Amino acid sequence: MTINCKGVLIDLKTPKVMGILNVTPDSFFDGGKFKNEKDILNQVEKMVLEGANFIDIGAYSSKPGANDVSETLELKRITPIVSLVLKHFPNTILSIDTFRGKVAEECFDRGAAIINDISAGLRDDSLLDTVAALKVPYIMMHSRGTPKTMQQQTAYRHLIQDILFFFSQRLALARKKGITDIIVDPGFGFAKTLEQNYELLHQMDSLKIMELPILVGISRKSMIYRLLESDAAHALNGTTALHTIALTKGANILRVHDVKEAVECVKLYTQLTS
Repeated sequence: MTINCKGVLIDLKTPKVMGILNVTPDSFFDGGKFKNEKDILNQVEKMVLEGANFIDIGAYSSKPGANDVSETLELKRITPIVSLVLKHFPNTILSIDTFRGKVAEECFDRGAAIINDISAGLRDDSLLDTVAALKVPYIMMHSRGTPKTMQQQTAYRHLIQDILFFFSQRLALARKKGITDIIVDPGFGFAKTLEQNYELLHQMDSLKIMELPILVGISRKSMIYRLLESDAAHALNGTTALHTIALTKGANILRVHDVKEAVECVKLYTQLTS
């Protein structure tokens, strides 16, 4: 189970860690934290030294209720950061968190290697064609609506079956367009209630029927801190606990704010299962 990142084959049989770098002012945990070049480079260096296999850069907040950001503003935010990071850390494998084809293309031209799309191609008709032309690995996530509306769209006939049906449709289209390296993200926190998130985690191994790598993004999310009556700043312990469970359920990539702790989870899990 491998993906081709700019000519480098990455084996996902051993789980990998994707560090999050948000360059938005309103992300739910670290919004506005990395405002200048020094802060950005220090954070990237920290994640790389702690063992991150990928760095995921996002300039469009997808937290529940977040306002829309124009394509122009997203490009203005993200493209200089891609160039900056790769200038100082040229061997870093960058993932771009975007649903827009133009943003994906501009970032790829600057050296990005993976496209991470929260909409599975539903919010920009050009995105799948762009990914196919670029021949980059593509992360498609299950969601409904937009960050502004998704938490009003949580009615499912059967959660797992509905998610699998969603992926069957989107995968068929992506493959028809020529996209071959695909990773699926079940979309924890996106158009799902707290109870549905835990049902999804409990049954996540059902997604292995697709025979594709699975990315899990649960780091410091409200499904953790609301249940523990806490907040995102105090959700690291809960995050680590659920990361361990996600690995046992088949996660191939953990998308995280806290790289060191996630890498330790992977090491312990790998030792246990080797």
